[in-house]
Amino acid sequence: MTTLERPVSTIPDALPERATLQQWLAVAAVSLGVFVVMTSEVLPVGLLTTIGSELGVSAGTAGLMVTVPGLVAALAAPLAVVFTRRLDRRLVLLGLAVLVAAANVGAATASGFGPLLAARVLVGLSIGAFWAVAGGIALRLVPERDVPHATAAVYGGIGAATVLGVPLGTLIGDHLGWRAALWALAALAIVAMGAIALLVPKLPSNTTVSFASLPKLVRGNKNVRQGLAFTFFIVSGHFIAYTFISPILQANGIPAAQVSALLLAFGAAALIATVASGALIGRHLRSTLIALGVVMALGMAFMAFAVGDLFSATAVLLLWGAGYGLVSPAVQTWFMKAVEPGDVEIATSLNTVMFNFSIAVGSFAGGFVVDATAPTGVLWIGALLLIPVIVLAARCAKR
Repeated sequence: MTTLERPVSTIPDALPERATLQQWLAVAAVSLGVFVVMTSEVLPVGLLTTIGSELGVSAGTAGLMVTVPGLVAALAAPLAVVFTRRLDRRLVLLGLAVLVAAANVGAATASGFGPLLAARVLVGLSIGAFWAVAGGIALRLVPERDVPHATAAVYGGIGAATVLGVPLGTLIGDHLGWRAALWALAALAIVAMGAIALLVPKLPSNTTVSFASLPKLVRGNKNVRQGLAFTFFIVSGHFIAYTFISPILQANGIPAAQVSALLLAFGAAALIATVASGALIGRHLRSTLIALGVVMALGMAFMAFAVGDLFSATAVLLLWGAGYGLVSPAVQTWFMKAVEPGDVEIATSLNTVMFNFSIAVGSFAGGFVVDATAPTGVLWIGALLLIPVIVLAARCAKR
């Protein structure tokens, strides 16, 4: 049986055929951790104008709040997997929940933009390590037949971050100040720590990852290389535009007071798509990748020339959000199908490196474009970056 034909995971016979309530609660606890980590990473998207104005920096410079943790996370992911390879995965997740809480406290108390970026370095450390460990953890929490749905549930934390985290953080920032939003996120990180401690079972490490195994897997596995290409083009294309969605919407005539509601619409569409993806990625993975590329590209293009009021902005963000909601579960499933079960954490760490590197590349490049031209210019670049995704998925062997 080839790697592509092999099921996503291999679960010991002792596990029940279907997941129990306790197992689903463990999945939910990990998903909450993903929610907190992802909200910590992208919350500045909704507060970009507010923070930049208070701290006296341009929109492009303020975008470094997304760039910096992305770069740090890209470096932290493989280091975390190697240095924690002998530790219980639950203990690792608990430690990272504490770190992300401390990072948000540091950002909330920062006296200027420099100290704020320093706190965002801690956010990057927690993001990279958390993703590397949590990305493939569904394999160990539920039986084989429930792995696609559990993977979608874990990555549902991303959709929840966009549907709840960023809009609510933006709303809190508009009414109580951006520092209050970060304090609230720090408190939620402590809640996530408690949920993981109570609900996630002990998960002794089963990985033998080393620094040498990372490039070895890339060189020796074509499907891993294709997965990394998918991640780069999708994520950099998305974040070159989405990082600056607040100034883009305002440039299109949308009042600043309506931005949080529009981010809520985007996040709702992303969350619904993520939850629904469990029925798609198990049987139609290649088609799902093609579809998300087309939908996201259309969303960005429509945002560039067809948005001029609240109704059109809502419709376009629903389209764009639906495409983005499919990204994480689809790409993660690609990697899980591309490698042997013992290599899942290695593949996940590679994907985490590329994912966060791509966030950094997209947000950094977008900052230059926004400052040099107009906010809407990044939308066309983002749409163009989705074209290679469609072409590569169409050419890949059927999955």
